[in-house]
Amino acid sequence: MKRTVNYILLFIMSLLFVCTGKVQAAEADSLSGLVFEKSMDLSYAEGFSVDYYKGGYSLITIKDGGKFLVVPKGEKVPEKLDQNITVLKQPLKNIYLVATSAMDFFVSLDGLNSIGLSGTDANGWYIKAAKEALENGDILFAGKYSAPDYELILGEKCELAIESTMIYHTPEVKEKLEQFGIPVLVERSSYETHPLGRTEWIKLYGVLLGKEKEAEAIFKEQEKRMNAVLSEENTGKTVAFFYITTTGYANVRKSNDYVSSMIQLAGGKYIFDDLGENENALSTVNMQMEEFYARAKDADYIIYNSAIDGELHTLEDLLKKSALLKDFKAVQNGNVWCTGKNLFQESTGLGVMIEDIHKMLKSEDDSLTELTYMHRLK
Repeated sequence: MKRTVNYILLFIMSLLFVCTGKVQAAEADSLSGLVFEKSMDLSYAEGFSVDYYKGGYSLITIKDGGKFLVVPKGEKVPEKLDQNITVLKQPLKNIYLVATSAMDFFVSLDGLNSIGLSGTDANGWYIKAAKEALENGDILFAGKYSAPDYELILGEKCELAIESTMIYHTPEVKEKLEQFGIPVLVERSSYETHPLGRTEWIKLYGVLLGKEKEAEAIFKEQEKRMNAVLSEENTGKTVAFFYITTTGYANVRKSNDYVSSMIQLAGGKYIFDDLGENENALSTVNMQMEEFYARAKDADYIIYNSAIDGELHTLEDLLKKSALLKDFKAVQNGNVWCTGKNLFQESTGLGVMIEDIHKMLKSEDDSLTELTYMHRLK
């Protein structure tokens, strides 16, 4: 009896295995007859995936952001395609780019001519090529994410809007763009916790532009830079990364943020190693200056974040933000640095930023004053 029961269980398990295999095969081949070939290899990025199908078709899946079928030039859109899949036909033209973190991908891939419209005007760009394109009229300012110029966007025959997650604060804008027949892709590279996870999103844009080999080469270069730093000994030096808000708080990165990760990868130790990892989706925390003083005053280095507050150039500029900072070990030793405004728009430079931090940590004197993305306060 026991043996009979075992045989029955084995039979049921074999049926389940066969059925599961058929289901998986059906899912891989479910795009209206398209034949699945392979999936993209990703090393760090967790927010998207790409599946390749015979004939040059690619299916992009963005975590919490939908599916997009990229159809090669000259190929037909599959019939009876799932309604949840958005079709993007190559070559893509007149893109309305709102997500600033994506501009560097287009510039690096020599794909700036695919962008016709921007959600940021010339004064808001710190990427030279983007700024010049808006000043020359090659790219037109079409309004920020919450107030797009629909007439201009339609008049320019926009084929795709690339938005940041800020668009979810004004869902009616996304709905209206889609009503006009303009696909909306919500860029989520900023949600990657590993710095090279962010950079690896260039592979997604390589798919959109048909420049996957170029995207892979750019990514590998940044990975090579990071690995060179990782091969060296950890310095053990502590680093605080922050800016002072207009209300007098110290805004610091959470312990699992990508900036904190860059400090660790560069051979340093982020001073706040237990800070609010799972409290909410925000990557930063506002801290009372008294608490910030108590926890960061002995940090070996401090880096001032220019992204919101603007660049500082002297220690005097820093001390105007808060007199408490004068007692910091890093201030007294002259180990105070400030990021450039270009850092947070140049998504393909994070391997270089890791190098910058490493050079800062390894410097023995004050002769090192300028790096690619940081400068020392005088």
